[in-house]
Amino acid sequence: MTPQDKFKQERKAEIELMGNDNSAKAHTLNWINAANKLKYSYHFDWMERPIIQYPQDIVAMQELIWSIKPDLIIETGIAHGGSLIFSASMLAMLDMCDAIKQEKTINPSVSKRKVLGIDIDIRSHNKEAIEAHPMASRIEMIQGSSISNDVIEQVQQIARQYSRVLVCLDSNHTHDHVLAELEAYAPLTTSGSYCVIFDTIVEDLPKEMFPDRPWGPGNNPKTAVWEYLKSHPEFEIDKNIEQKLLITVAPNGYLKKK
Repeated sequence: MTPQDKFKQERKAEIELMGNDNSAKAHTLNWINAANKLKYSYHFDWMERPIIQYPQDIVAMQELIWSIKPDLIIETGIAHGGSLIFSASMLAMLDMCDAIKQEKTINPSVSKRKVLGIDIDIRSHNKEAIEAHPMASRIEMIQGSSISNDVIEQVQQIARQYSRVLVCLDSNHTHDHVLAELEAYAPLTTSGSYCVIFDTIVEDLPKEMFPDRPWGPGNNPKTAVWEYLKSHPEFEIDKNIEQKLLITVAPNGYLKKK
């Protein structure tokens, strides 16, 4: 066994131990409760744009993108655009590595890899900031409801042009909306890739944490995931990711397509 294989084996065993440690999981959930009250996820940027994610999930997405090497990333929910910028920067890195291997010059304007963002309300100041960003050439945005037939048809038409597709759902967090997004966009996920559903953690948090929101325990992305998986055996929850992270907004939300 090589030192690298030994390290991987040890790490796998450690992750399994964490995943089965109920005390660690309870402490983690208590911390998430406290951190959410302080709007913890709102305090991070990616390349100067607010990303509104936990750093742990950002690292997990980096690992997935590097492993899958998608040529299209579909994201519902844009907000300030930090997630779009993050995904675009990862695609730029993939292009750079391809160029090094092939001894070619990088030309972002002709790169096929793209991030497609959908939001019902792309606010003008956010749109302007995203379009002025150095990663803008890799980003396309669609304004409209992610579950409207018109938007779904646009996304499906674009997705047909790509061979490796990663999907991220992070817009309206009600059960019905997320389930409709899953029905529309999860099938676009290519084999071996992932459909990642964020904020499934809502199911595990106190109801009073969402006084002004239509979602909460019993009505959220995790309940939509559970419902979707009843009739879609081509997807499975990658428990390894949440066991490894412990701190994540997406427990049961990392779905791998077989």
